[in-house]
Amino acid sequence: MMKTLLASPLRRWLLIVAASVFALILGLALIYLQNDIHRNYLDPKMPFQIYKPPPAPDYGVNAGWYLNPAIARYYADPRKVDVFFIHGTSFNGHTGWLGGTSSNAIKDEVQRVQLSNYAAPFAIMGNVYAPKYRQASLYTQLTLKQDAVEARQFAYGDIEAAFRQFLKTRRGGRGFVIVGLEQGGLLAERLVRDEVASKPDLSQQLVAAYFLDTAASEQQFGVKGAILPACQSRQESDCVVSYIAVDSHRPDLALQMTQKAAKWEGDTLTALGSDKPVCVNPLVGAATLQQIDAKRSQGATNATGLEWGADPALIAHKVSARCMGGLLFVDKPDSPAFKTPSSWEDRRKVRPYNLFYGDLQADLQARWQAFQARAPIS
Repeated sequence: MMKTLLASPLRRWLLIVAASVFALILGLALIYLQNDIHRNYLDPKMPFQIYKPPPAPDYGVNAGWYLNPAIARYYADPRKVDVFFIHGTSFNGHTGWLGGTSSNAIKDEVQRVQLSNYAAPFAIMGNVYAPKYRQASLYTQLTLKQDAVEARQFAYGDIEAAFRQFLKTRRGGRGFVIVGLEQGGLLAERLVRDEVASKPDLSQQLVAAYFLDTAASEQQFGVKGAILPACQSRQESDCVVSYIAVDSHRPDLALQMTQKAAKWEGDTLTALGSDKPVCVNPLVGAATLQQIDAKRSQGATNATGLEWGADPALIAHKVSARCMGGLLFVDKPDSPAFKTPSSWEDRRKVRPYNLFYGDLQADLQARWQAFQARAPIS
């Protein structure tokens, strides 16, 4: 009788555990199935080699840019640093591999979400130049299949052409900054390597490179990076600030981010593989493994929809972050302004808010001052 009484609770416990494991497996299976369904829908289903790209932008005219004070002839403060900003993905795909620069939907998302949240922090100390380009679709960011890789490689050609026009026409002083966001960050990596780091006259003018929400290669851009070192303090210039943020309550997303990460080997994109992403904590502007408390945060915001030049309200001392395994694990404010987007596609693109808006402002200010304090270039 006693054995039967003991066995009954044990049996119930085992049934509960088994049911929980089954529910977990079923939930993960449904997530993967949903991901496959969405990816399949976004797949253009044609070889990239036979795909006809949209028309190339003309960087000699205002229509080739979202922002360009030199060509649009609005005031560019010569006391500020010129900022070359490369936006992230705003084209989902399905209809093609590349997003055209004349699409109103693409332009609206870049201007409404990305420029206001991610380019604007650099505008207080900088003159921002933001080119349009034939971006690779969201689908290409979710796979390393050859056609998708070729589309991402193609996008670099536009960025290179825009940067060369930027160098010809920029109005600021001798220093400049490169900022790349998500897909734009990967393109910025190659731009820094090919157009800046290998050319002494330009490398001396680089204040800093920012690869935002980008899994940059530690071998190439780490503290001992072969191309450019990661920043170790805000008093440094000629270094890289790079991070890819993960919600600390969603560690399951970390594996997904590293699995799709890529790096440049020559002109070709390859999987990041065993190479680890660079993590510079934007709360302090340094490559550190320390937990940075929220009291160091200078302001998160949701600036989506604000007009260019409008100052958003910043929420300070509410974001903490720590670099672990090359990723930035973040605790964000419990506010509707920072909620996860509802659609599957939007959850895989740039967040419609910036947890480090005030921190990036302070970071650029400190690095620009450090750059100016250096001895003049002979």
